[in-house]
Amino acid sequence: MKNKVAIITGASSGIGKALAFEFARRGAKVVIAARSFSKLEEIHNALLEMGADAWPVVADVSSETDCRNLTTETIKKYGRIDILVNNAGISMRALFDDCELDVIRRLMDVNFWGTVCCTKYALPYLLESKGSVVGVVSIAGYVGLPGRTGYSASKYAIRGFLDTLRVENLHRGLHVMVVAPGFTSSNIRNVALTADGSQQGETPRDESKMMSAEKVANKIADGIEKRRRSLVLTFVEGKLTVFLSKWLPRLLDRLAYSHMAKEPNSPFK
Repeated sequence: MKNKVAIITGASSGIGKALAFEFARRGAKVVIAARSFSKLEEIHNALLEMGADAWPVVADVSSETDCRNLTTETIKKYGRIDILVNNAGISMRALFDDCELDVIRRLMDVNFWGTVCCTKYALPYLLESKGSVVGVVSIAGYVGLPGRTGYSASKYAIRGFLDTLRVENLHRGLHVMVVAPGFTSSNIRNVALTADGSQQGETPRDESKMMSAEKVANKIADGIEKRRRSLVLTFVEGKLTVFLSKWLPRLLDRLAYSHMAKEPNSPFK
């Protein structure tokens, strides 16, 4: 990754923040993007202190204008793009029959359309550099998680979009990788949307038992360097889930329901 220019969306916390530091340690020039200027400034300063070459861009990926500007600002600063990590995303926790449709729209706007728009404007430069497009879909892109209809739908859509993009550019040198972490320790569950669109506030899961964002970032960086096609992380919640989705889908349906129903204040109770 030495001297590669990498854009990371959703870089103000969790996996995105961890990726910024991981890429910087490997010698990349890092463009960090998120909605919060104050958080970006804090991370940018920390990157500069470790000697990294980094640049912050305030961007809401649900805005096509912001996605276009993210590419424009990166090219102005560095003149090229080698890596785009579509990491920005929001989650939800509510039964579909209780959920306002606007909640689903918001998830699709950020998770799916954010990925599509950022990729659209960065693609000409990524083709020029024979670079990498990465989508962070989570295991929800392989199995329908009950209580997360909008989240799973958006992640399935991202996986379908990127898999197709890979095939379309099979002979043009573009590397496309779909990453499916299992449950990862981050604040995504704290800010997950409820049925009426308000934030959940408190995570329903034990964050200490999950894979750390730093370990996920390390695996993603390795995957980019090796130009992996896909990356499924954790064994039980990751690899085993994908295996069961292919060979024992009915069993997986029951296991997914039972697993999610055990959460505190589960919408199934």
